[in-house]
Amino acid sequence: MKTIYYKIYPTLLDSFQNYLDSDKNWETFYGGSDKSDSPTIDEYNEKSFKELIDRINRVPFESEAADKGTAFNEVVDCIIEHRKSDKMDIKSDDKNIKVCYKNNTFAFPITLCREFASYYKGAITQKEVEAIIDTRYGDVLLYGYIDELMPMSVHDIKTTSRYSSFKFRNHWQHMVYPYCLIKNGNEIRTFEYNITDFRNTYTETYVFDEKRDIPVLTSFVERFIEFLEVNRNLITDKKIFGGENE
Repeated sequence: MKTIYYKIYPTLLDSFQNYLDSDKNWETFYGGSDKSDSPTIDEYNEKSFKELIDRINRVPFESEAADKGTAFNEVVDCIIEHRKSDKMDIKSDDKNIKVCYKNNTFAFPITLCREFASYYKGAITQKEVEAIIDTRYGDVLLYGYIDELMPMSVHDIKTTSRYSSFKFRNHWQHMVYPYCLIKNGNEIRTFEYNITDFRNTYTETYVFDEKRDIPVLTSFVERFIEFLEVNRNLITDKKIFGGENE
């Protein structure tokens, strides 16, 4: 039996990517701003670092945007599987599907929800996958949940307030999930981010190539491990170091 030294899911890699890109992100959001409440670049970098450590440590956080995305995903899954939700209160009228989730109420156009669900007809929803990737720091378990798994493609639902082309290009689901599937004997290489701003829909398609992408994925995982080890004294999560949390 192999020894697992780290357990990593793609959202952590996304958070690490966001931290690495914090200078660029600050320039995008605040560069040239003369607002008195705008953070300095050092303050923004410090905030990005704290958010990454909190994400690693599974610190609960409130995010209306994240809750809205979770609610929309659950609505789509309920339509696909012809079931009621056991996670949130969902009701519909002639035009909208209304969802009460945590402390928020969201209304999604029925036509949009049906459009997504129809696209995924017959999909396996929230499919758990995992696979080991070999690194110079030992075996790492990559794992996570695929939103919608079709016979020949992987799909991740994204919601956003504003979309720009290739917005999710630097995310890591389109690397991790095909890698896990292929390692488990499922030759599924096509990955789609299916995106909505609740007015329009967009698609980003990526095709996994083992020769090109496995070295990229391995290198980034190793870089993240180096960050974990440098900051080990700040990390309370046992699972990321191969253990189990209570």
